[in-house]
Amino acid sequence: MIFKGTALSIDRLPSGIASLVFDLEGSSVNKFNQQTLLELREAIAAVAGAEVEGLIFSSANPGFIVGADITEFTTLFQAPEQEILGWLREANALFNSIEDLPFPTVTALNGVALGGGMELAIATDYRVATATATLGFPEVKLGIIPGFGGTVRAPRLVGADNANQWISSGQHIGAEEAFAAGAVDAIVEPDRLIGAAESIIEQCKQGKLDYRAVRNRKTSPLLLRGAELMVAFETAKGMVAQQAGPNFPAPLAAVTTMQKAATMERAGALECEHASFVQMARTEVAANLVQLFLNDQYLGGKARKLSREAGAVRRAAVLGAGIMGGGIAYQSALRGVPITMKDIAQTGIDAGLAEARKLFAKRVARGRMSGEAMLDAMLAITPTLDYGGFDQVDLVVEAVVENPEVKKQVLAEVEQQVGADSVIATNTSTISVDSLAAALRRPENFCGMHFFNPVPVMPLVEVIRGERTSPAAIATVVAYARALGKTPIVVNDCPGFLVNRILFPYFAAFSLLLRDGADFQAVDRVMEKFGWPMGPAYLLDVIGMDTGVHAQAVMARGFPERMGLKFTSAMDVLYQHKRLGQKSGSGFYRYEADRSGKPRKLADTTASELVATVQEQQRQFTDQEIIDRLMLAMCLETVRCLEDGIVESPMEADMGLILGLGFPTFRGGALRYIDAMGAAEFCRLADQYRDLGALYEPTAGLREMATVGRKFYALPQAGQED
Repeated sequence: MIFKGTALSIDRLPSGIASLVFDLEGSSVNKFNQQTLLELREAIAAVAGAEVEGLIFSSANPGFIVGADITEFTTLFQAPEQEILGWLREANALFNSIEDLPFPTVTALNGVALGGGMELAIATDYRVATATATLGFPEVKLGIIPGFGGTVRAPRLVGADNANQWISSGQHIGAEEAFAAGAVDAIVEPDRLIGAAESIIEQCKQGKLDYRAVRNRKTSPLLLRGAELMVAFETAKGMVAQQAGPNFPAPLAAVTTMQKAATMERAGALECEHASFVQMARTEVAANLVQLFLNDQYLGGKARKLSREAGAVRRAAVLGAGIMGGGIAYQSALRGVPITMKDIAQTGIDAGLAEARKLFAKRVARGRMSGEAMLDAMLAITPTLDYGGFDQVDLVVEAVVENPEVKKQVLAEVEQQVGADSVIATNTSTISVDSLAAALRRPENFCGMHFFNPVPVMPLVEVIRGERTSPAAIATVVAYARALGKTPIVVNDCPGFLVNRILFPYFAAFSLLLRDGADFQAVDRVMEKFGWPMGPAYLLDVIGMDTGVHAQAVMARGFPERMGLKFTSAMDVLYQHKRLGQKSGSGFYRYEADRSGKPRKLADTTASELVATVQEQQRQFTDQEIIDRLMLAMCLETVRCLEDGIVESPMEADMGLILGLGFPTFRGGALRYIDAMGAAEFCRLADQYRDLGALYEPTAGLREMATVGRKFYALPQAGQED
């Protein structure tokens, strides 16, 4: 044994080649935390002085290395620039020492090698991989760029074009693509991985492979010169800037860094990378994206913990076919949970099956599913007009019309058909779970399961806990949501639950803006520039004006002081004129099908004329006024949801908005938005709009936070739950 630590060890193989194996104690994955980097430094120093003929890096886990330990980033990125720079230089001195070892080195890749794991792999001379190995540089998804030499070695190893694409996109790279580009030197069966690595080192010893030439290429300037160099990077920069947009600076920074360093030796190129990394790491975007990663880990851990307490959902059922029911049935069948789809009319069944068939056909057309697999999946959906077999289902999702009396009738009916332990969940978006539970004899087996439309696309599922819902019912629904590939967030019952309760103050603020004379098209432009996928007028058209009016009424009854509009809104007028949005071909905008059949948004003078009838005057607002009036209302309601216990943590509140509404990810969520501004400044800004009513009144809790300077996200950052 040459070295033994808690994260890795080095032993000498019978061939005389050293084998460094990563196996992080207490973790199912290997990652570059401070302990691993410290041990790796000691291990490399030990092996450099040992009598060995080569070194193989491998993993005892199913994957190689998932990257750096992101839980350490939050503290690191808030450190002074020189401290971050020192960390980078120290890490890269280690990676350079690996690249400069006096014997050939090979990385044996099984499973994932991402971020720092990929950077270690390309610091070695050669790489062998299994066919299922996944490589990549995902750093830009955290708002940063590779910092362990990725921008230096990648373009010299795989060429500028591949490096630009791989690093700026953060995409995962399969073994075959990596082999074709030169990032992997051989693909072998898992049981031949170490043997193949030994074979490469033997070929180096015999002079058949020149590992020093490989090193020379990676440590020298890029081979491209002059016009070729300029075209390669300038073309990439134009494409990346267009794809990433102005709110995500890291992808363009990565390409710019590689361009600047292209004519430099390794030392100068690494200094370019360090400077760019530090610049990106200290941005608000990076802080928000890192926290979102931690939020996602927190949600995943919480859901896994709940799922362990659940009974298995071997068969499910959905009541109500059509688009929503068909989408739920599709998702369940796709993920291997057979499902019965019931409706009271054959037309509904036909619509639900057509929706599922259309969604499966899209997967087949994109090469993500075979025709045979599609047939098997469709057979996993059992259409029915009666309750035959419902005594065998573990969970029923009720997805009938959004009418409380109809839902109560259907829920009471299905309860008589299922087993005593079966869970029933309602897919309501606004109706109180407790009010619906009154129709049931076993309310402990009942909760909400709110899917977002379109079901296959939207990742969030709200699991709504009623006053009498049992922990077992919640655990079962959470487990089913996870089985469907969704992210479940458990919330408590109230009008609108979490996401819609927060969305409708935003719409109320929009209605107030229009009443006060704003141009709805200008509002949409501003909010889309702010980072929303669509502005509020466009969003209402997509949701449907009828749905919006109904939900607004529910919210007004639940929270009359804040959400009861005391005037006729633009939404009301459009609804009265049967302009329901995309579903009717007109709303705030007019819609025509494009060549692919998708609705194309067009300006409509009739809509502008109708909106003008509810305006006291027409006036221009600054972009900041529009942003403030809409975001203040949304953020304040998020605070109230947290304080009221509707959601348990800031992480869940913000992730609900990002996954359910498309809140701009680079802004981190509503509570992160307040933190970035500071609670004191946020309250001061809200007070400027106090004449607009309770919608803009900060809570006593938020004012106390402002007084003491507290944040919703305070160090040490929460992000782990297991």
